[in-house]
Amino acid sequence: MNTHCKNCCNNCRGELCASKVPIFENLNNQELAEIVKTIDHKEYTKGDIVFTEGNVANTLYFINEGKIKLYKYTKDGKEQILHILSEGDFFGELELIKPSKYGFNSKAIVDSKICTLTKDEMREIMMRNPEIGIKVLETVGERLSKVESLVQNLATNDVDSRMAYLLIDLKEKYGELINDYISIKLPLSREEMANYIGVTRETISRKLKKFEDEGLLKIAGTKNIVILDEEGLKDYI
Repeated sequence: MNTHCKNCCNNCRGELCASKVPIFENLNNQELAEIVKTIDHKEYTKGDIVFTEGNVANTLYFINEGKIKLYKYTKDGKEQILHILSEGDFFGELELIKPSKYGFNSKAIVDSKICTLTKDEMREIMMRNPEIGIKVLETVGERLSKVESLVQNLATNDVDSRMAYLLIDLKEKYGELINDYISIKLPLSREEMANYIGVTRETISRKLKKFEDEGLLKIAGTKNIVILDEEGLKDYI
């Protein structure tokens, strides 16, 4: 259940929550403080829906803490994950351009703190700081490109290639160098990984075991994978 969170900014380890968002990185503390005055704060527990496809789009969301899943449902009712977003990311930006409804669903996959601005508030900020608008457009372009790559990957590549693509994608965002190898703390369950690349949960388990047997990775529990041979994974893509 999402709850109003008046003290989120006070819980940001002494930081203004807006300072965590890369599109605001060039603003000084006074400018950040002005933005924070207009920000609303909400908390979502794991599994809470932030909004659903078809809701009127009038809000921009910034992730203060946690992880949010953006997804759609296919014609046969299967979940297709579009993006996994984490601290500092924002979503709902496409709807800033024109009045519309959300074209996807969003859900908290861990307990999360979200900061929000209305469409009008964000437009005022961009009018005062045009460079923010440019960064928003850059993010839109990057995400559209990623979705295009995902669609192409699902349509044209075999399961091994899709699995390798997913692991490289997770490595780039969540990988951490530990003892000369990249360790990934997975933000997704096996079921969600399956939804991401359009296969079954059992297929995910089989492919991970195959890659482990080939020396490409090491499975370290249900939530951790260590990449042993990144180039070997890329050979599948």
